[in-house]
Parts: sequence; structure tokens; C-alpha cells
Amino acid sequence: MNVKQVAINLISQVDKGAYSNIALNETFKTLNINSKEKAFITEIFYGIIRNKKFLDYIIEKNTKEVKKEWIRNLLRISIYQITFMNSDDKGVVWEATELAKKKYGVPISKFINGTLRNYLRNKESELKKLDDEKNYEVLYSIPKWFYDILEKQHGENNLKQAITSLKKIPYLSVRVNKLKYSEEEFEEFLKEKDIQIIKKVDTVYYVNSGLIINSEEFKTGKIIAQDASSYLAAKNLGAMPNELVLDICAAPGGKTAVLAEEMKNSGEVIAIDIHQHKIKLIDTNMKKLGINIVKAIVMDARNVNKQGRKFDKILVDVPCSGYGVIRKKPEILYSKNRENVEELVKLQLEILNSATDILKDGGELIYSTCTITDEENTNNIKKFLEDRKEFKVEKLYIPENVLGDYDKLGGFCINYKEEIMDNFYIIKLKKGEKC
Repeated sequence: MNVKQVAINLISQVDKGAYSNIALNETFKTLNINSKEKAFITEIFYGIIRNKKFLDYIIEKNTKEVKKEWIRNLLRISIYQITFMNSDDKGVVWEATELAKKKYGVPISKFINGTLRNYLRNKESELKKLDDEKNYEVLYSIPKWFYDILEKQHGENNLKQAITSLKKIPYLSVRVNKLKYSEEEFEEFLKEKDIQIIKKVDTVYYVNSGLIINSEEFKTGKIIAQDASSYLAAKNLGAMPNELVLDICAAPGGKTAVLAEEMKNSGEVIAIDIHQHKIKLIDTNMKKLGINIVKAIVMDARNVNKQGRKFDKILVDVPCSGYGVIRKKPEILYSKNRENVEELVKLQLEILNSATDILKDGGELIYSTCTITDEENTNNIKKFLEDRKEFKVEKLYIPENVLGDYDKLGGFCINYKEEIMDNFYIIKLKKGEKC
């Protein structure tokens, strides 16, 4: 099968509501293609999702109307290659023309050829015009309401950097499971495989090869796929051996595993999630990693204060808009809106208040999100602290090579300043006696 046909099918799936990472992984399972072909499909697939608004704008500028989904996706792929990849532009036009000829015949192939040649002639002036007019909504494919949020939070001077940081191609990151493996052993393994370390944060490594996911080290639980941002959220809880710890909205269990490892696999971690199938995923991952102190339970986090136990420490990683992981899930930009954020803010506060009810006096809690909106982060915690005077903010552990900003409360947002890691918000709270 032609690799561009594969990409066309994938784009169509996401347009109809599929998750990009799941669609891509499931497709690759069915294909017998080499790593170079996989890399090409991955780049154009994610590149088109990241830049869909721009690509459709260019198509509309250069055509009267495109009714057929297949033709639109072929144009998206070709315009993406011409604009964002170091491609042979004439070769891109020729290949698109030939694909269209095989699919729909000569008239459509001529239409494809003419459209792409017209864009090639006007590309530089078109891009310059969008940039000069600061039409970043189109140039960088972001919704107007989200553009407004970024401008309000980061100011006009940092706006372009904030937008472009969300469009970067992510690196694979894995964490060494110290219950089974050591950093020294893992680094020796990387040397043997000629895999380069892009960035290291404690036991989390960003590497330049996805082949590591197929290794025995991964299959046997010596390493686990995890971003350093989520690792730091769990690390900062400071879970200790023999403590009773609660992990809220825990699936798939990456942060749960960090907690258990910090506890030397001694004590008890209650990991809750609202979905039964995700509980099975947590159990599977813990078994693979050699962890036996985790008890995974189906529970609505809003009702966690009704379960009857008090905890030494609680990790509250709440459901959020996910704008911190746009690099990995670019379709988020098109599937969420302002109303979604407002609904999530209410849910997050509800979960946080429920969790804090069952935290022991003197106990500590981490509130975290994988998003960058102030509404879900700083503003939410500000509201919480105004109502719950018995809580105070504690100091965080943030390694020197992790970039971002502290907010006025003492929370840390890994943001556009960080080139490699997911964007994330983390704040640590300690419970005193009620005033």
C-alpha cells in the first residue's frame, strides 16, 4: 500500500473523532512496513493534525471547492510537505498528481497539479503576509479563543513562542523502574543500541529512537513510557515506605508506579479511576513493573471522601483540558472549547475538596494538571485556599534543567520555555488543623 494512502486513511479517522495515537498504533500493527516508512507516515500524519487550520486555509485560497474527503487529504499532505518538510517540491506535485490520476482519472489529477503549482508560486508571499499580519490563528492553526488565552497569559511579546512551543515534535521518554533496573544498566543498553539521550530528568530519559518500545527491557517492565512532567508530579508528593497513599484518577498508572517505587514497594497505594477497563490497565502495568502494594478501585473521585479512610498523602492529578500535551495529541486543539474548560474547572475543585477531606492533619497533597490554562491551575488553587484556610503551600522539587515559571501561590507551570517536556502544572499543599 502507498504510504500516503495510509496517511490519508489515518487523517480521515481523526477527522471522524478517533484519537491520533490509538489510530496510528492500531494501523501500524496491521502493516508490514519498515521504520523509515513508519517515520514518514508519523510525521505527515501528526504534522497535518497540528497544522490543519493553516492547510485548509491554503486549500480554500487556491480552490473553489473541494467536496471529496480523499482529495482534501491528498492536498493537505502535499501542502504540508511543501511548507514544512525538506521535500523535492516538484516530486511532491508529481506524486500527488499520479495518485489522483489512479484514483479519479485525468481531470482530477489536473486539478491537483494546478492547485499545488499555484501554491508553490505564491507560498513565500502567503506565509509572509500571515506573519506580518500576526494572523497566528491561521499560521499556527489554533482556535481564536485559545489564542486569546495564550495572549492574556503570556503577553504579546511571548505569544509567538508560546504558540510555536505547542507545535514541536515530541521525543519519546521512558523512566527507569528502579525496582528492577538501574540508570547505569539502562545507559549501557542505550550505548549498545546507539540510541542518543536528548534530555535526562532524574530517572526519565528522552531518546531519539522509538525502537526502544519493542525492547525486552520495555516488555519486562525495566523501563516504562513516561514524561518527566508526570514523574515530577508524583515525585513531589514525597511518598515514604509504609505510608497509606491515595492516587486519584490514576490510570494508566505511570504516576502510581512512581509512588510505589518511592515507597520501596512497602506500604499501600490506593489507585482510583472511574472506568473499570482502566482499573485492569493499572493492575496489568503494576504486575509488569513488579509492584504489589497497589490496590486499584473503581470510584468516582468526587465521592472519594465517602470511602471512610484517611490518607498520609494524596496525589490529585485531575481531569483537565490537556493543553499541555498538544505536542503528543494535537487533535485536542479542535476537540475542546471554552465551555469544556469551564466545566472542568468545577469538576477539578469538586475532586480536590473531596480529596482534602480525607487527608490526615499534617498530610501532604499534590494538585496537578497536564494543561496550561490559569483557570484550571492558579485560579482554581486560589479559590481553594480562600475556602480552606488550614492548607498552606509547600516548596517543590524542580530540577535545574526543567524550565517554566512559578505562579504567585508557589505552584510551578512547566510551560513554553521548556523545549522537550510536556507542559504541566504542579503545586504541593500541606494540611494543618482547621482554624
